[in-house]
Amino acid sequence: MKTVYIIISVFLAVIMLFFVFNRIYRYNTIDKGLRKKITKGAIILDVRTVSEYRKSHIEGSINISLGTMRERYIELDSTKTYITYCSHGLSSVEVKNILKDKGFKKVFNGGSMSDLETIIEKI
Repeated sequence: MKTVYIIISVFLAVIMLFFVFNRIYRYNTIDKGLRKKITKGAIILDVRTVSEYRKSHIEGSINISLGTMRERYIELDSTKTYITYCSHGLSSVEVKNILKDKGFKKVFNGGSMSDLETIIEKI
């Protein structure tokens, strides 16, 4: 019985560590000054799947999924400012890096949809 409690305790500790690590990573990778960029006309880029976008999205955002970004980045204007977001804040970092590798200079990570919605609500 004591072994079961130890296993459950370790499992819960691992889950808690994952949660804390994920939150720290998300907040450390979200770029600063997004409110100002949005008010100046930055384009919000939703990098989730089409089905996720159809269920809900930030009004006015453009949907190009992570899976299609390497082919579809040519649809974007490299002189404009983009803010990426996704479901959990990880794919948005990857798309930011893809676009930077393709020569885009003004690409910023907005984190998860809920992170970016919180920023937008304060505008």
